[in-house]
Amino acid sequence: MKKKQEKDDRRTPGTSVVAKTDKGVMAGKMEKIISLCKRRGFVFPSSEIYGGFGAVYDYGPYGTELVNNIKTAWWKAMVRENDNIVGLDSAIFMHPKVWEASGHTAGFSDPLIECRKCHARLRVDHILEEAGVFADEKMSEEEINKLLEENKDKIECAKCNCKDFTKAKKFNLLVKSNLGNFTGNWEENPVYLRGETCQGIYINFKNVLDSTRVKVPFGIAQIGKSFRNEITARQFIFRKREFEQMEMQMFVHPDDEMDHFEEWKEKRWQFYLDLGIKEENLKWHEHENLVFYAKAAWDIEYDFPFGFKELEGIHARGDYDLTQHSKFSGKDLSYQDPHTNEKYIPHVVEASAGADRTFLALLSEAYTEEEIEKENGEKELRVVLKFPKKLAPIKVAVFPLLKNKPDLVKKAKEIYDSLKSQFMCEFDDNGNVGKRYRRQDEIGTPYCITVDFDSLEDDTVTIRDRDTMKQERIKAGELEGFFNKNLG
Repeated sequence: MKKKQEKDDRRTPGTSVVAKTDKGVMAGKMEKIISLCKRRGFVFPSSEIYGGFGAVYDYGPYGTELVNNIKTAWWKAMVRENDNIVGLDSAIFMHPKVWEASGHTAGFSDPLIECRKCHARLRVDHILEEAGVFADEKMSEEEINKLLEENKDKIECAKCNCKDFTKAKKFNLLVKSNLGNFTGNWEENPVYLRGETCQGIYINFKNVLDSTRVKVPFGIAQIGKSFRNEITARQFIFRKREFEQMEMQMFVHPDDEMDHFEEWKEKRWQFYLDLGIKEENLKWHEHENLVFYAKAAWDIEYDFPFGFKELEGIHARGDYDLTQHSKFSGKDLSYQDPHTNEKYIPHVVEASAGADRTFLALLSEAYTEEEIEKENGEKELRVVLKFPKKLAPIKVAVFPLLKNKPDLVKKAKEIYDSLKSQFMCEFDDNGNVGKRYRRQDEIGTPYCITVDFDSLEDDTVTIRDRDTMKQERIKAGELEGFFNKNLG
């Protein structure tokens, strides 16, 4: 931890930064990842047959398995391995006053400018970042416009290269809905799709406290969809308008807040190492300009193909959240210690991660290109996703050597049926075995089983390892034990 903290990104507003941008980089590794995701069924553009829908994506068959494995790993690390953390699944729609109390209706916004030539709308912080300038999220419109004026020669429209823009204005990110509004004036009295999942945790604090045996300090964990009316679509699934959060709010005694904060920084850093992410691809970034109620805020950043960006935020939020909801609802959200009778509003330590961003980080980490030599001496490029075995969408692929040999197909089907209830398996008989290996490499399958003519005689099969490409013979009856040992 200390080694990483020495490398913190301590930027101040308006200063230049050395960072990779989308230009030039997207044509490299990122473009290859996007292509593989579409070709191999990980991620599809939403509503593609109608031309797509900006910054919205669908997970395909393998993407669904991968993101579910990520969420399962997170839930295990948060809920199953911590006796004082419980789960919640709150509704996407909440009373509009929730967002008034949280400050979202008044202050949840991004700065927007419009190109005067092509009328493209752009986020100010993004266009400044591409020019090497950092804009703080809490800047006023006046401060933002001053920064734009100081750097006007450095910025241009990404679509038409024009340098003539309107003044910056704040644009609220909450997505409005007409749910339950039958009068037709929903613009005046809107409800919202939730902008973040944590508000559902805060408003259920008392319900969880009264219905379970938890005592402070305790946490509430939740995985769920959130929605933001993002101005521009960027960086594939990194920034989406419909995304999934994995959040835990720990309710603690005010005097113990920073101790819990440091503890969760350590735990969350280790979580990504346990997922198989290399430590050199992670770093800490401390927020210097905190919101008024926060004591500390640090981000774990990952080195995506487009540079270091936030993967997870760990925040010491004070008592702001419960205090606000207590004030706006009129309900007492204080806690009374059963041993000391001390009554107080608990402080909150938050760990907030994105399932989609973790998905993209793992794809970036796993994507590998290797030059291998074929039997005839020719060189071939092998593309392989080297996921940690426990996260791989498909754990085992089963092949009959030849699809037109009924005995081989029958034997392979028997093996597949014996394994599929315990491991995520795939039966594959399309093309020759070499092509099947390449396909399974590209979806990250750790092991492939080939049933050949010898299998019919001695009940052995060939197991091929994804990472080493080494093959070994093993008895069919020993497969379950082999995979229990090697898939983790």
